[in-house]
Amino acid sequence: QVQLVESGGGLVQAGGSLRLSCAASGTIVTIYAMNWYRQAPGKQRELVAGITGDGKTNYADSVKGRFTISRDSAKNTAYLQMNSLKPEDTAVYYCNADAISTSWVRSVYWGQGTQVTVSS
Repeated sequence: QVQLVESGGGLVQAGGSLRLSCAASGTIVTIYAMNWYRQAPGKQRELVAGITGDGKTNYADSVKGRFTISRDSAKNTAYLQMNSLKPEDTAVYYCNADAISTSWVRSVYWGQGTQVTVSS
C-alpha cells in the first residue's frame, strides 16, 4: 500500500506564504503524477496543481502566478509553494498520487489533508 501525508498547513495573513509537503511512503514501485486539490466548506473539491513524472506542471487559473508545484522523486515528495495568499485560498488541501505499489496494482492514493486558513 501507499500512504500520503500532507504537512505545512496553517493560519496565515493575506499576502503571506505557505509551503505544503506531501510525502509518499509504503510499498511503492513508481509514482506517476502527483496533484494538489483543495476543498473549501460547502464547495466541491477542485484541482489546484499537478505535476507529471517528467516534471510537466499544470495549474488552476485561480492560482497561476502565485502557486508553484514541484517534486523530489528521490524522496517521493511533492511540494506546493503558495505565495500571495488570499482569503479565498482557505480550504483543506489534499494531495494525491497516481502510483503502482508492489502488488502491481496502479491506483490513485489520497492523503488526509491539511488545513490552510488565510485571514483578511
